[in-house]
Amino acid sequence: MATLLNSDDRARLLPALGQTGWGAVDGRDALRKVWTFRNFSESWAFMSRIALMAEVMNHHPEWRNVYNTVDITLTTHDCGGLSDLDVRMAHRIDKIAGTTPWQKDLTLPVESLCQIKARKAT
Repeated sequence: MATLLNSDDRARLLPALGQTGWGAVDGRDALRKVWTFRNFSESWAFMSRIALMAEVMNHHPEWRNVYNTVDITLTTHDCGGLSDLDVRMAHRIDKIAGTTPWQKDLTLPVESLCQIKARKAT
């Protein structure tokens, strides 16, 4: 069973993830990141690659997909918060995402390309 990250581990491991776009989830001991892909097919392919990795790691993300956006939250439910599994998975997800743009300010709503186009059309 995974164990919660201690204070030293958090100070050592989390700042690097913050620099790559992972942020804290308000009210939870969890990490979150949102990517914007060119289209639905790319976002689905990204999720498929992560799903295969998650099965091998036996650690599964919480996620949401709307057209070209993928919103991922990582936390370890077995221990009730962040563990080394989450940190390792975040790094692996970042590697899979490559240079795909991510939202820097997670207080903004997650918008899909469809919503942005609809707003421009009005």
